[in-house]
Amino acid sequence: MSDYNKLVIFDCDGTLVDGQHLIIDAMDLCFEREGLTPPTRAASRSIIGLSLNEAIAELIPGHNEAFYSYMAENYKNAFLDLRAQNGNPVEPLYEGTLEALKELDANGYLLAVATGKSMRGLERVLASHEISDLFVSLQTADTHPSKPHPSMIHTAISDAGSTPEQAIMIGDTSYDMLMAKSASVAGVGVSWGYHDDTVLFENGATTVMHCYSELPDLVKNMIG
Repeated sequence: MSDYNKLVIFDCDGTLVDGQHLIIDAMDLCFEREGLTPPTRAASRSIIGLSLNEAIAELIPGHNEAFYSYMAENYKNAFLDLRAQNGNPVEPLYEGTLEALKELDANGYLLAVATGKSMRGLERVLASHEISDLFVSLQTADTHPSKPHPSMIHTAISDAGSTPEQAIMIGDTSYDMLMAKSASVAGVGVSWGYHDDTVLFENGATTVMHCYSELPDLVKNMIG
């Protein structure tokens, strides 16, 4: 029997919760406030998962880091303004998320999050769904390089007392799969997020699941 804990690491937006509409609307507003043409919705969807500076650099390349930091702050303000205007809505969990998390927890797996969100944003989402206590490690863009750098996974594994061989990364984007690959961790894609199955497999996904009810058996088969 292994002396190491078995760890399941989750992305947040597009994997645990569906936050795309508010993210895209906030990006539109951020650009409009600066007199810039907003990106297409498809373009904004494609960068969900990256840290803000890197996401904006993908949308409007050719500027310096100071500009991207400035735009990132503008995006945060736009996001908060839209939330307030809409009555502070809570991003909904995808169907079956809560049940799968609780089953994994009951079966002795440790759970973590690795996300491009801020810690403030992540903690708000988890608290709103009363699932904060299910996670032993929360890794965010506040203290790590952007995905696909493996730093968030490395830290989550250390926090959990696990190893790459005993860990799985669950995510919806190529950035999640590339991050898992860089950390020598198995990457499991989800089909309901922001990148399609083909992109997930092309970037290292071991498999792609299509509903959360598949997850407990999948985890058991992969890490025991």
